[in-house]
Amino acid sequence: MQKNVVHTDKAPKALGPYSQAVRTDTMVYTAGQLGLDPVTGEFVAGGVEEQTRQSLNNLKHVLESAGSSMEQVVKTTVFLKDMADFPKMNPVYAEFFAENPPARSTVAVAGLPKGGLVEIEVIALIG
Repeated sequence: MQKNVVHTDKAPKALGPYSQAVRTDTMVYTAGQLGLDPVTGEFVAGGVEEQTRQSLNNLKHVLESAGSSMEQVVKTTVFLKDMADFPKMNPVYAEFFAENPPARSTVAVAGLPKGGLVEIEVIALIG
């Protein structure tokens, strides 16, 4: 089995010494994506809903760059700065996984990079 680093300019650059994703022969493992605009490197305007949408769009681009798609996602982890934002995040998340949603964990964290409100990572199949 081979490990390949995945990179796309359609998602924000890594904020540290890590890859946007790593692909094996059958799977893609993404790093967490914040609600950052890939062009400006800044958070999109608005609150947790807009950051959730941007995070998932960023993940969509990373997956496509790896030869996968949102339909191939088998597991997600959602990190929220405040669990009170769950009712706002959840409907936006559902827009991306309307049918056959993946398994998911959602956890509240003490903080996220750059002061983000939400960060999402996924594991997806190839093909």
